[in-house]
Amino acid sequence: MKETDRRIKETERLVKETSKQMGDLNNRFGELAEHLVAPGVVERFNELGFHFDAIAERGLKFFDKEGNIRAEIDILLENSSCIIVVEVKSSPKIGNKKNDIEHHKKRLTILREHRPGEKRKILGAIAGAVFKKGVKEAILAAGFYVLEQTGDTMEICIPEGFKPSEW
Repeated sequence: MKETDRRIKETERLVKETSKQMGDLNNRFGELAEHLVAPGVVERFNELGFHFDAIAERGLKFFDKEGNIRAEIDILLENSSCIIVVEVKSSPKIGNKKNDIEHHKKRLTILREHRPGEKRKILGAIAGAVFKKGVKEAILAAGFYVLEQTGDTMEICIPEGFKPSEW
């Protein structure tokens, strides 16, 4: 029994350690993806006439009254008339258990709540390297810009008639 208890405790320790390492690796991958996206995304939006003069990357957080994080923004682009919030994912998801579109809508709503006097329009974009079938279309249907990594550059997918949603 003592040997079984010892093995269970050792297994629990290893699982906890591995989970921490996986979380750290995931965070580092997220940082890498954001660093790859940020330089190109400003250039691409500026080519469309936005002319952003401020960018905030990684770690812009919004808290509730108890100090809990309500939302975290990957990339925030600003100019005098518009804010675009970019969510960076390696492969955006739209399933029942994980839906990056719905999470991003909540994030934009929280941003609007935290800036009650904000007159600029708030738009959203989701960036990714790999898009499974139907994901880009769902993101566009939700009114978000789609930013796709293609080789060493970032492309904005804007189909004819696309109108971004505003928050």
